[in-house]
Amino acid sequence: MSSPLYAVQHIRKLRGGSQAHLLRASDGAYWVTKFSNNPQHVRVLANEMLATRLGQILGLPVPHVDAIEVSEWLIEHTADLRIESVGLSHLCKPGTHFASLYVQDPSDGPVFDYLPEHLLDGVANVQDFCRILVLDKWACNADGRQAVFTRNAKRSRHYSATFIDQGYCFNAGEWTFPDSPLRGVYSRNCVYKLVTGWDAFEPVLTRAEQMDVDDIWRIAAAVPEEWYEFDSDGLNRLVEELYKRRAIIRASITAFRESSRNPFPNWTNR
Repeated sequence: MSSPLYAVQHIRKLRGGSQAHLLRASDGAYWVTKFSNNPQHVRVLANEMLATRLGQILGLPVPHVDAIEVSEWLIEHTADLRIESVGLSHLCKPGTHFASLYVQDPSDGPVFDYLPEHLLDGVANVQDFCRILVLDKWACNADGRQAVFTRNAKRSRHYSATFIDQGYCFNAGEWTFPDSPLRGVYSRNCVYKLVTGWDAFEPVLTRAEQMDVDDIWRIAAAVPEEWYEFDSDGLNRLVEELYKRRAIIRASITAFRESSRNPFPNWTNR
């Protein structure tokens, strides 16, 4: 069993609605950390862990995630470890928080959250943009699909995409599933142009449709209870609904396909 992860150094505050912070941890690695008193909802921490680990089982390029302990001492001695909300500034809360392994060691090169279209075309794993749709539609991601891009200049000419920020799956803190064709999709159609049929979503689609409820429960049971406000009944309903929703993934993707976005112009019915 690995040793518990705990924060040892604050690096910087990151952009985004959850006001995450980049911390260096006891393992020497860098972790994007979302605090339980973030401005969105405490449940986004539970959503991040559950949805990201589902993505891992499906074989998607998502970061490794874990729980991290942040001490009261570190917070009190770090001026930037604060949360801004409705014009007020609050200390980040000490305790157990969500941590996502930073996608690339800072010494290996920068991380981008945007690429121009001519570079998107050359992303090494661009086909994963359609495969991540399986997770986003299944889990009802109420936000746009977020991705970051990295490239090790010494080993590759092409960028690779990693899919981050699953906090708004299950409709953020609501834990409901208000499906909509244009939710949970990437902002630009060019990443979908290689889609010609259902094969483009494999093997992720079949893995999701065949996932056993016990596999979902193993992930859910590892989520710290305080991240979902000790609402065990709510967690039980969430897992049951996820299991049922495997049957509507294809219909949800079809609704996106038939939307005004026309995201898959090269999909032909054969």
